[in-house]
Amino acid sequence: MPLLSVMPLAHGLQDDRSAYTLLEPLEPLEPLEPLPMASGATSSAMPPPPEYARQPVSGPELSGDDRTLPGSNDTDDRPHTADRKSIEDQKTTQREVYENDTALALVPSYSCSHVAEDPEKAPSKVEDVEETDPNVVFWDGDDDPENPYNWPTWRKIVNCALISLLTFITPLASSIFAPGVPDLMREFGSSSPLLASFVVSVYVLGFAAGPLLCAPLSEIYGRTIVYHVFNVGFFCFNIGCALAPSLSSLIVFRFFAGLFGAAPMTNGGGTIADMIRQEKRGAAMASFAIGPLLGPILGPVAGGYMSQDIGWRWAFWLVAILSGVISIVMVLFLRETYAIILLQRKVDKMRKETGNPALRSKLDSGLSPTDYFKRGIYRPLKLLTISPISIVCALYTAIGYGYLYILFTSFTTVFMKYYGFTAGTSGLSFLGMGVGSMFGLVFFSVYSDRYLKSRAARADAAADAANRPREGMKPEYRLVTLPWGAILLTIGLFWYGWSADEGRTHWIVPILGTAVAGFGNLLIFMSLQLYLVDAFSVYAASALAANTVARSLAGAFLPLAGLPMYEALGIGWGNTVLGIISAVMIPVAYAIIRYGQYLRQRFEVKNL
Repeated sequence: MPLLSVMPLAHGLQDDRSAYTLLEPLEPLEPLEPLPMASGATSSAMPPPPEYARQPVSGPELSGDDRTLPGSNDTDDRPHTADRKSIEDQKTTQREVYENDTALALVPSYSCSHVAEDPEKAPSKVEDVEETDPNVVFWDGDDDPENPYNWPTWRKIVNCALISLLTFITPLASSIFAPGVPDLMREFGSSSPLLASFVVSVYVLGFAAGPLLCAPLSEIYGRTIVYHVFNVGFFCFNIGCALAPSLSSLIVFRFFAGLFGAAPMTNGGGTIADMIRQEKRGAAMASFAIGPLLGPILGPVAGGYMSQDIGWRWAFWLVAILSGVISIVMVLFLRETYAIILLQRKVDKMRKETGNPALRSKLDSGLSPTDYFKRGIYRPLKLLTISPISIVCALYTAIGYGYLYILFTSFTTVFMKYYGFTAGTSGLSFLGMGVGSMFGLVFFSVYSDRYLKSRAARADAAADAANRPREGMKPEYRLVTLPWGAILLTIGLFWYGWSADEGRTHWIVPILGTAVAGFGNLLIFMSLQLYLVDAFSVYAASALAANTVARSLAGAFLPLAGLPMYEALGIGWGNTVLGIISAVMIPVAYAIIRYGQYLRQRFEVKNL
């Protein structure tokens, strides 16, 4: 009958249960032939050693691409390749356990071992020597309360709500004073239509620059401190806008307000991915992503009446007040979610408690903050230049976001010129797109997660029937609503353009057209945002930063061409041009669904 063996995991550990692994040996091997003994040596009969189930092995540091597993019982003599897995894979394997076998491990809180669901399918490769190093710190098992995945639901809701609210306020500032632009141009003595458009869009240009700073900073110092610092900058520069003595100073303040306002849009998706597992991420991402779409839509509604009654400067005072309040609340209640930072804090605490300076985080990259910052700035640009799937997603999102701001440039003119709206009521024309976006939000948040789970279940069942490995929840499953959004956006553009042209229909008709366009635009935006989060995982902040840079550039510069286009072609034919481009993008949406996985795997961006 096999015996139960207790073996220490590593030298130098305290003699307690946390330092031992309980193993169930397999059937004993045949006795080995005794080795020749040196002269004068004696030998005694020893029982044959049992063969133990696969386990992590402590040993000397290994190097090179091919490493041989000490004590391996594989039947071939080929070395085992130690391919370093991604951090997300390490997180995944940390959750895998022997469910159908009695081999269990009791490991110290600062060690981590890889085990497989099925011992028969246990990998024969060494995942990483660090996984067997007792000085490597990771989560204390699958239920570690310090892991943001295991936080209470209320804490996740608080974090998501704060990030979503901040992500609503910063885009709100991009357009809240748009109805007051004629008043400020008169106050500053300028009649340039280009400057009138640029004073609005320069804020979005700041959105393009901000991610290049806040994305790498968040990966060095954590998400929370970046939110706090950038919130202070956003607050201060909006006060500068409210007190601006000239048009040029207002443009400068607007740019830096946009730069510091980019933090939630860049890091928000990463924060949500830190806390919420993939299969439950759709609803949370929907609440987060509604801000960049709904904020610019609702801004003119409030800004129109303020500019009419109390002046355009109060639009900036309102933004400063809102940002100041949310900043204080975030300091009190927002908690850090980034695993690398949380594990480093755990390492620092354990070093003090144990006096062991050799302890280190499993996710420690070994880079200095300077090198990490350089890589963090370089990473989004790298994704935008050599990752085909990232480039396609960025261009697609940029078109939709650029269309959003092009339409904004026409609403005030169309509804004041053809329908007799005042400066205050003209802001209400933006509500059509806002209502459409809200319906899109509800639809996506309900449908996306359900489809992801059901589609993955069907794929796994088919894989089991064909005796193939399961692929799990592929990021491409998130894209099911992308072509629907492209179709609805195209319909909405034609609808709005020709119903509003020369005011030939009742004002509600073009507003309904903008609602359809808003519904479609949200589906496009949400599908691609969540796809990037799922596809790039631990680098979600950098992937979203790359996407934010592209769409912000489009939102900053495309509206500059909007007014000249409408003046030359009219509202009807101008929106026809936009609709044709949107229609061309419909087959691109299906192509992303079909070839997205191939592009990710064939052109994988390594050494990010």
